[in-house]
Amino acid sequence: MLYWLLYQKLYPHFSPFRIFRYLTFRTAFASLTAMLIALIIGPYVIEKLREFQIGQYIREEGPQAHQKKAGTPTMGGVLICTAILLPTLLWSDLSDPLVWVVTLSTMAFGAIGFADDYIKIVHRRNLGLSARAKMGLQILASALVGCSLVYLEWQGNYSTQLMVPFFKNLRPRFTIPALAQIPHFGLLAFIPFVLFVILVIVGSSNAVNLTDGLDGLAIGCTIIAAGALTVLTYVSGHAVFADYLELQRMPLVGELTIFCGSMVGASIGFLWYNAHPAQIFMGDVGSLALGGAIGTMAVVIKQELLLPFIGGIFVVEALSVILQVGSYKLRKKRIFRMAPLHHHFELMGWSESKVIVRFWIGALVFALFALTTLKLR
Repeated sequence: MLYWLLYQKLYPHFSPFRIFRYLTFRTAFASLTAMLIALIIGPYVIEKLREFQIGQYIREEGPQAHQKKAGTPTMGGVLICTAILLPTLLWSDLSDPLVWVVTLSTMAFGAIGFADDYIKIVHRRNLGLSARAKMGLQILASALVGCSLVYLEWQGNYSTQLMVPFFKNLRPRFTIPALAQIPHFGLLAFIPFVLFVILVIVGSSNAVNLTDGLDGLAIGCTIIAAGALTVLTYVSGHAVFADYLELQRMPLVGELTIFCGSMVGASIGFLWYNAHPAQIFMGDVGSLALGGAIGTMAVVIKQELLLPFIGGIFVVEALSVILQVGSYKLRKKRIFRMAPLHHHFELMGWSESKVIVRFWIGALVFALFALTTLKLR
């Protein structure tokens, strides 16, 4: 809205406002705006959550040191979503359809998490939506994202081609060419692409959800992943950089740099209150929204195959759960002392702060590797 007012309406009458045309300037302001929103309204949100007795319930089978966290205000993801949404609406060009695709996807996953958290609070136990309902809603939201991108490709505003790391000329498509040639069956040809989108976004959302188990762990890793996405999004939408790095040029993607900047700023602001010892937890409303946002961004900027490195710690945490469950069902033996992986290290005797910081370092290494692939093509 501010972009529309200050640049599109007032710039012709006041030339210094031309600065608002620059994506880097608006991204920086969006990030600062998001951080300030989180910092300013954070105490109010924490107080209201305490007033409504919206506290976290800690499972008994986890590390016993966590029992003292019971009752800490949760559902802080509402603060994160607000701090992401408002700067995005203020500083981005709202005529860009991809801005709405990513924003609405984030809010949809946030709504699923909100419902899950709300049920937990009402029933006063650590069980919210049923696994089937939760997964079904996530699949539905992801499918809508995939269908939206297919529609934008038909309009000539997007491409469903994949970019494969390390291979500059390998760009496969998740379509069925023969089916695409049959009249009235064009949409069915994109079913593999939509299924791939569902896999990426649902996987990303649940991976962040599994990582959210220690104070500041998930939000710190999110800052790093969102920072990497900010760089990748900017170069994908920039004509010169995209050509130099031999990336797929997508002009509409550039505006999403503002969304990524807002996610970085909102996460930094939330970390102020979520750092150990946490004053507030993000809850599922935050973890599902952030995971959905990261997954959707990876799909939109065509970096789906790079996502395991962009959010490396999230992937490691999710794999630890998959391996633990699979091993126990097949062999009746556990690989780790407890899953997700951060609890394994806690039970090994690492302090919570040590686990968090070392996982942040791991996330940074993964993200830096993801950025190096831009040139290693």
